[in-house]
Amino acid sequence: MSIFTPTNQIRLTNVAVVRLKRAGKRFEIACYKNKVLGWRNNVEKDVDEVLQTHTVFVNVSKGHTAKKDDLLAAFSTDNQTEICKEILLKGELQVSERERSSQLEQSFRDIATTVADKCVNPDTRRPYPVGVVERAMRDAHISVRPHKGTKQQALEVIRVLKQSMAIERAQMRLRLVLPLRGGKRLREKLRPYMAVTEREECGRREMEIVCLVDPGSFRVLDEVVRRETRGAGAVEVLSLKDVEEGDERLE
Repeated sequence: MSIFTPTNQIRLTNVAVVRLKRAGKRFEIACYKNKVLGWRNNVEKDVDEVLQTHTVFVNVSKGHTAKKDDLLAAFSTDNQTEICKEILLKGELQVSERERSSQLEQSFRDIATTVADKCVNPDTRRPYPVGVVERAMRDAHISVRPHKGTKQQALEVIRVLKQSMAIERAQMRLRLVLPLRGGKRLREKLRPYMAVTEREECGRREMEIVCLVDPGSFRVLDEVVRRETRGAGAVEVLSLKDVEEGDERLE
């Protein structure tokens, strides 16, 4: 005996579902896992590599497809491929609770790794291990926001952790080359951006300054040097992070 399958049902397995609510109705599309973010980030260009089928559903898990009249009312077209692309761009990616928990835990570790990579203990100028940062984040009850970038969240985490531990952004070491004419005036203008001046030398035509600056000040300092010297000056990055190397000695 044959089993009757309704014509508006398409059964799919092992799919990632993207959902969009429009005109009071829910529309879903079935995608390949790990492809949706690639499409949204313009890494994946071929929509056929993202969609399991160019079909719009009202419920992917049950295989119920959307009606033509509902598509026209919600999207002003019944072109399923174009509707799929819009849902891909604007819809919400549905994941299981287990997958969501795994993703949040991975994001938590990524943020802690970024903080550990960018920061030091200002007293020792040594970086913190990732595990120490993770514990501090948990003690501060910091939670991950899945729709926000890792770097942006890491910068916010640093500001929060400053309230409970000695932590600062690792400073950059720069070499500034300024024309001697007007160089002293420009040096004073740059003082607020230089945390530490390690060396300062004047030659016959140029002034050279080696200094430490906060990473957040680098772009402004570079722009000031370029503008004030009309391209005659230069800013060279000697090291992205000023940290103590080698094993720490216990006194």
